[in-house]
Amino acid sequence: MIDLGAVRGTGLPVVSFNRVELSEILRVYGRMVAAGEWRDYAIDMLKDRAVFSIFRRSSEMPLFRVEKNPKLARRQGAYSVVAAGGLVMKRGQDLAQVLRVFDGKLKLVED
Repeated sequence: MIDLGAVRGTGLPVVSFNRVELSEILRVYGRMVAAGEWRDYAIDMLKDRAVFSIFRRSSEMPLFRVEKNPKLARRQGAYSVVAAGGLVMKRGQDLAQVLRVFDGKLKLVED
């Protein structure tokens, strides 16, 4: 789960999404882009977790974050979907199952 890569030349290990995980995330992302719900994304690879952030506009805060945290793999599950306010929408061991939270119709509610 941990890929050994260099963080700005320090040689520290970082957590990243592998090709299969990115494929699953990008499949959901592509579907939501085609529906006009999402427009941009960012990927962060940190030493303790990997984060795929989803934006409506790149100048805003992320609507959702798909996180991979290997430290939680044996407890709550390594994968989670977190909403903009910090609410964990779904968590589990299987990324495909966690991403099913987006199968329903999700819309941004503006006050």
